[in-house]
Amino acid sequence: MLTLEIFGFKALWSPYFLTFLIVLTAAYFLLTIKFRNRFTESEPLTFKKGLLFVSSIAILYCIKGSPLDLMAHLMFYVHMIQMAVLVLVVPPLFILGIPVWVWKKLFSIKFIHSLFTIFTKPIISLILFNGFFSFYHVPIIFDHVMQNVWLHAGYSLLLFIVAIFMWWPLINEIPEHQNLSGLKKVGYIFADGILLTPACALIIFADTPLYATYSDPHVWGQAMSLCVGAANFESLNLTGPQLFSSMSLIQDQQLGGVLMKIIQEIIYGVILARVFFEWYDKDKAESEKQDLQPAFKPTPVE
Repeated sequence: MLTLEIFGFKALWSPYFLTFLIVLTAAYFLLTIKFRNRFTESEPLTFKKGLLFVSSIAILYCIKGSPLDLMAHLMFYVHMIQMAVLVLVVPPLFILGIPVWVWKKLFSIKFIHSLFTIFTKPIISLILFNGFFSFYHVPIIFDHVMQNVWLHAGYSLLLFIVAIFMWWPLINEIPEHQNLSGLKKVGYIFADGILLTPACALIIFADTPLYATYSDPHVWGQAMSLCVGAANFESLNLTGPQLFSSMSLIQDQQLGGVLMKIIQEIIYGVILARVFFEWYDKDKAESEKQDLQPAFKPTPVE
């Protein structure tokens, strides 16, 4: 069985993407620490916020810039892990990692404020996210996107943006943007899980390979050429992804669908627990506040 080293350092570690993420991280710390005092109502960066942001960037590089990204072109189940992390793990960390005052400054820009006002409405955000995710995994669309580097990059960015819209009503920390109560958040999470199920079921229960990107040597070669470079790929004289995996195409495909659903359920379970405990703590605090208030005693009428 062949190893990934044959594709070379550039294809394995995406140095240009890494450079971009390093510049983005440096800009984040310059804005939130060095130049923070230039903005009114700014607050010191906390360790937790910085850690969350750096974690989101590090995980993003792992799934889109490390050898895992190359493996996603060889094995469908790795691609599904990549997509699950891209839309279910990185966006909430990214949202929570940006200080509230920075979000408020961004919302002072009319275009961004209008964008979030419209697309973070619960029903719209659910339809957008699950619609674009399901649309992406329609076989003919998936194969077309994977064979065009600009479509692939653009659609990945689009999925990331609509994932931020989807996560926003659940986890944002801006009081005026917290429009869902504890019970509504629970319903939102369950609705999100249900809407994502058909796409996973289509993949899990299909009895034939759905995607030519992994089953047709010509289509796979085109996708790999975009990933590792046409000249580099042609020099390797490879015939298909089966050279790198012992699983059959159906097993690979079914495992991908199962892993996507499992990762989704685990993450939504964690968020559900977070929502429940926040709801419980809020109700407890309100009850204690009411207990501390003196009982009202009406003035007797003479």
